[in-house]
Amino acid sequence: MIQIKQFTFNPFMENTYVLFDETNEAVIIDPGCYESYEQQELVEFIASEGLKVKLLLNTHGHIDHVLGNSFVKRHFCVALTIGEHDLETLKSVEVYASNYGFQKYEPATADAFLKDGDVVKFGNSELAVWFTPGHAKGHIVFVNEDQNICIGGDVLFDGSIGRTDLPGGDFDTLIKSIHTKLFQFANEMTVYPGHGGPTTIGKEKRTNPFCAIKQ
Repeated sequence: MIQIKQFTFNPFMENTYVLFDETNEAVIIDPGCYESYEQQELVEFIASEGLKVKLLLNTHGHIDHVLGNSFVKRHFCVALTIGEHDLETLKSVEVYASNYGFQKYEPATADAFLKDGDVVKFGNSELAVWFTPGHAKGHIVFVNEDQNICIGGDVLFDGSIGRTDLPGGDFDTLIKSIHTKLFQFANEMTVYPGHGGPTTIGKEKRTNPFCAIKQ
């Protein structure tokens, strides 16, 4: 059974997730920890739970989701795994990080790549990879349908959607990703987004002003 621990880091209020199960194996998704106290908070939780971090995953490579990549790779000695179409997004952070005030940003090299339909395994658990472009060119989400869990990055929010005015963003592509991918899941599926609180597929189908399906 997958358990989820959410942290909110950096000035963008980005959600970092640690997923783990009864084996104590874990994955870290989108580490936004930049300041040392944020990094320490993550480390202390993992130590307190006795977790063994097996993988570092990114839903996409925008700055707020990758500020802690280098730290996590180094501290936990794990590989960074990203979507196969998102390398350019990740690499571009090094160019503009200082413009956002992140003078200490350390770029991290991607070690492996995921494509649509791949499965990430840790402990007794699995996460299916779904390609969901629109917010970022290579955006992916991680899904466990048995538990109705979706780690959704910046695709779908409670009452909103990811912005599409950044390089690689496209509104029509994002809406298509939501309708043809996320909205195919059960209404009960909980989406854990990159910002804000969780929501459900059913709620967003009914009420989201950007992408609700008309009844």
